[in-house]
Amino acid sequence: MPKLFAEVFKEVKKKHFQPIYLLHGDEPYFIDKVVDFIEENALSAADKGFNQYIIYGKDHTVPSIMSYAKRFPMMSDKQVVIVKEAQSIQGIEQKDMQSVLESYAKNPLASTILVLASKDLVDERKAWVKAIDQSGLVMTSKKMYDNKIPDWVIEYCHESGVKISPKAVQMLVENVGNDLKRLASEIDKIVINLKIDEEINASVVERFVGISKEYNYFEFQKALIQRDVLKANQIVQFFASNPKDNPLPPMILLMYNFFSKVLLAHTHTDKSDKGLASFLGINPFFAKDYVQTIRNYNLPKVIQIIHDIKQIELQAKGIESSSSSDGDKLKELTFRILH
Repeated sequence: MPKLFAEVFKEVKKKHFQPIYLLHGDEPYFIDKVVDFIEENALSAADKGFNQYIIYGKDHTVPSIMSYAKRFPMMSDKQVVIVKEAQSIQGIEQKDMQSVLESYAKNPLASTILVLASKDLVDERKAWVKAIDQSGLVMTSKKMYDNKIPDWVIEYCHESGVKISPKAVQMLVENVGNDLKRLASEIDKIVINLKIDEEINASVVERFVGISKEYNYFEFQKALIQRDVLKANQIVQFFASNPKDNPLPPMILLMYNFFSKVLLAHTHTDKSDKGLASFLGINPFFAKDYVQTIRNYNLPKVIQIIHDIKQIELQAKGIESSSSSDGDKLKELTFRILH
């Protein structure tokens, strides 16, 4: 049965390696973590020179990959063959090529660790995938839902031995996005520069991730929540003056996600911090933002805001004609939200 990252990584960290792996999905971060660990730890440094092969799918057919897998290791009891970008293996969609792979998967060489790393989701009903699942391991790596990203950041920090404040979590997620690899890289950069027992808080994120203390999306959203017209317009003016660092599409997505949750909050009977946190699936620390927003924006206004956001999104994509710059579009949208 296909497994998820946490279980697979736990196994490989114990150096319990399978003879054949299929790591597939649309979230490359988890696939790369497993591949990198096997590449770095399955063989000793002395054995890697003759017994480790890193190849790319686009450069090989199934038979040529099998020729690697069926070799016997030199002066070692194991060899490692890692096929990156396995979704691009030549002829992989052909039934006869899949039959070759299935045949090997049913009886893999015990001295080989063959890793097929595909950045696309594979149909797990196919016979060759089932064969790998029987004799080795299949891991499915799916994109994480946006509302799960904050918990992942907290867990990643915990595993790195540091604490992180809720505001710092939100700033990271909203300014870095849902790219797990980039988030991990930014957290690693912060951890290296932390003092002993220092927590990752908002000021630390501002210092090491390069987020402006006054002019960032976190402060912009805060100004919208409070209907602080002056502050919101100051930030929008800064965004418009620095379009490369503050592109419109991600900002539209963040605003849409936030006000969509505000819309849901309006429909919920329990509008307490705890009630909304449970209903919206968010950290209780952020629930107060939604409580304040539904006080400042009634339901018809929120519906109108979502409509306005979608209209600006269509203009940004060129679906609806508009000659204004992205900065002017954001200024217009901000005006509509606040008035």
